[in-house]
Amino acid sequence: MRTIAVADLPSLVGQELGSSAWFGVDQARVNQFAQVTLDEQWIHVDEVRASQGPFGSTVAHGYLTLSLLPMFLQQIWAIDGVRMSVNYGLNRVRFPAPVPVGSRLRAHLKLNACDAIEGGVQLTSEIVVEREGQVKPVCVAESVSRHYL
Repeated sequence: MRTIAVADLPSLVGQELGSSAWFGVDQARVNQFAQVTLDEQWIHVDEVRASQGPFGSTVAHGYLTLSLLPMFLQQIWAIDGVRMSVNYGLNRVRFPAPVPVGSRLRAHLKLNACDAIEGGVQLTSEIVVEREGQVKPVCVAESVSRHYL
């Protein structure tokens, strides 16, 4: 993990800040996510039916992949000198490729903007989640976060 001082953030705009560790997505996690979100579509939870579907196996929910972003980001960086950080939202999210169960994922972080706000900074970051062995990303998100001093 990379620790960055708030004062250094503006100079890092436009730069790649690092990558997370690989993380495995198994059927148990997909089933748990389906139960919590009440999204039990067969492509996620019915292994027999999904084996005959368009991807040849069950696949993780796109929103499950998206929900992993905080875990990935904690592995990539920490901002020194802030008293509180909050997720402010997402400007854009896409799921260009599926995540078959059994895949390993990791995220890459790029800082796109650093803007002063009252009491801190607002950061806009691009997060690209890749699947091991595949060129096309499985998730691309533009995340907005606020960090208060």
